[in-house]
Amino acid sequence: MQNRREFLTGSVATTLAQILAGKADAASSDAPGEWRNRQSGVAYRRLGRTGYMISEVVMGGNTIAPDNYEHVLAAVDMGLNYLDTAPAYGRGRSEQGYAKVMGARPRDKFFLNSKVSLWDVNRGKLYKEIFESLPDSEKAKLKIQVQDEIERSGAFAPDYVCDYFDGQRPELPEATLANLMEKKYGRQIDRNKNYRQLILDSVDESLRRIGTDHLDLLMCPHGASTAYELLNYPEIFEAFETLKKAGKVRNLGVSAHTDGAGILRAAVKAGHYSAAMVAYNVVNHKYVDDALAEAHKADLGVIAMKVARPVYSGRNNGKPDDPARVKLAHDAVPGPLKVPQKAYVWALRNPNVSAVNSEMVNAQLVKENLPLAAAKV
Repeated sequence: MQNRREFLTGSVATTLAQILAGKADAASSDAPGEWRNRQSGVAYRRLGRTGYMISEVVMGGNTIAPDNYEHVLAAVDMGLNYLDTAPAYGRGRSEQGYAKVMGARPRDKFFLNSKVSLWDVNRGKLYKEIFESLPDSEKAKLKIQVQDEIERSGAFAPDYVCDYFDGQRPELPEATLANLMEKKYGRQIDRNKNYRQLILDSVDESLRRIGTDHLDLLMCPHGASTAYELLNYPEIFEAFETLKKAGKVRNLGVSAHTDGAGILRAAVKAGHYSAAMVAYNVVNHKYVDDALAEAHKADLGVIAMKVARPVYSGRNNGKPDDPARVKLAHDAVPGPLKVPQKAYVWALRNPNVSAVNSEMVNAQLVKENLPLAAAKV
């Protein structure tokens, strides 16, 4: 994205420019906020109360690694300015891959987000251990309560949950079980060690792997499944304040694949969160739209993820695409774009979305998806 002519050229440029004209307005060039890596011809939007002006397409980090990062440099050189990662991605290799990016480009070229991947995993493990020690009658009662709670939430409605990956569905019952057990068995958990200190240690380890002294955004929980997780663990906010005072973290966020509407509303209610990354797409939007508008009104910045997954299974899912869902993308965005691109353009029509997260695994996908962040003519 060195300039608009390099970014969009020829007849393809004309067609794409016409399609992109339907996007919501980006921030004006004189809008207040923290600008990084601003380049001509690129559209940026404000990420809620963080004040960060981020490119409309941001870089997902699940496949970034020490031997797979050079396309990230190309994306940064084209105007992308937000990088997403987590300790769980490649068991630390994503963060190590971004360390290579750090060595090749100035730190102030982009905003950096990582997460606390062990927080929800550890909580679920602790309560599962307690659960296994209970009498069969108590186990049976809790299983029924978990099922009833999930049914009441509606989180498993097919077009809401969308089944983005094989391990998604088990996360909600595990989280719900922990929620139900909290009041009665929570005293058995060392909250300082397993909730507060775990966060502090996770951030220190992430900073070491990445080779930086701070994160612009920390997401915790990483992959929240229920609103309860955001509203009943003050240790999250205590750890965040400690990290913020130490200059290690600037803003707090949360990510969620399941029950995006419930997570957004909880993030607003909690009051400590500045941003959220939730699954939002042409399939699940009717469940999420109202909460997304509420988040925007509360100045909670929202990055949409899993935007293309329901309409395009991609390289490693192995499952056939649902023709009815693919048709939703084609109907929403007519024209010659590929299905994933149509999904991203559709999401960027919503003014309540700050950006879409694209898992651009190589240089080809950078060339295909990053131009969707072109400024409107």
